[in-house]
Amino acid sequence: MTDEHHPRREWSREEVADQLRALGVKEGGVLLVHTAFRALRPIHGGPGGLIDALRMAIGPRGTLVMPSWTGSDEEPFDPAATPASDDLGVVAETFRQLPGIVRSDHPFAFAAIGPHARRVTDTPLPLPPHVPDSPVGRVHDLDGQVLLLGVNHDADTTLHLAELIADVPYRLPKHITVWRDGGPVQIPYGENDHCCQGFDLADGWLREAGMQTEGPVANGVGRLIRSRDIVRVATERLAGDPLVFLHAPDANCEECDEARASIRA
Repeated sequence: MTDEHHPRREWSREEVADQLRALGVKEGGVLLVHTAFRALRPIHGGPGGLIDALRMAIGPRGTLVMPSWTGSDEEPFDPAATPASDDLGVVAETFRQLPGIVRSDHPFAFAAIGPHARRVTDTPLPLPPHVPDSPVGRVHDLDGQVLLLGVNHDADTTLHLAELIADVPYRLPKHITVWRDGGPVQIPYGENDHCCQGFDLADGWLREAGMQTEGPVANGVGRLIRSRDIVRVATERLAGDPLVFLHAPDANCEECDEARASIRA
């Protein structure tokens, strides 16, 4: 444990880039990143230094992608000004403000930079948010990699894509606010939502199948997986049990109980 006698060391951008390459990040590839910077810090340059290291690892022909959706269901989304949700962390918010970044023009936004940035982000409003024709679906189509830095699969949006491909039966009523005809309009939709803690099951599935590489990144741990492998493994499990990601009814998980109730409804 880090304390005043054993402080975390600061890592350089170059060192972190080398770690990412050792993990298997492909030069010239499409890389979707979910991260909690507090698990990795300190890195020279802060969150911007980590972004630099990621771009060094994928090279100039690579495309870097991060989630960038809004934290509000009520406020209309402005891709140039609306902050990324606090839940996405400081790296995602830093990334979406950088010069040259392309961001989706809908509230379920992703941000990207690189040759495939517009192909990833330029999608119609996806309802539910992670349908195949969504940014996370485009990463899958491009055979991109998913990198989890300091987080586990409970932050892995590609598993929501897998749920929709597998046609899970739960949908919770939601709404999002967009600008239409000069004013804010609420659009209702049904989302395959739950607490997402069950997504951590994918960690064991992918490791057992030899589809996930893990290793140190700065002061934390990175997990790297092909998007298509995540979807393949998850849809196979969902075919056997469409509710595999939900807590059992006796677990007293309100969000998973709501998902189960939506099936009955």
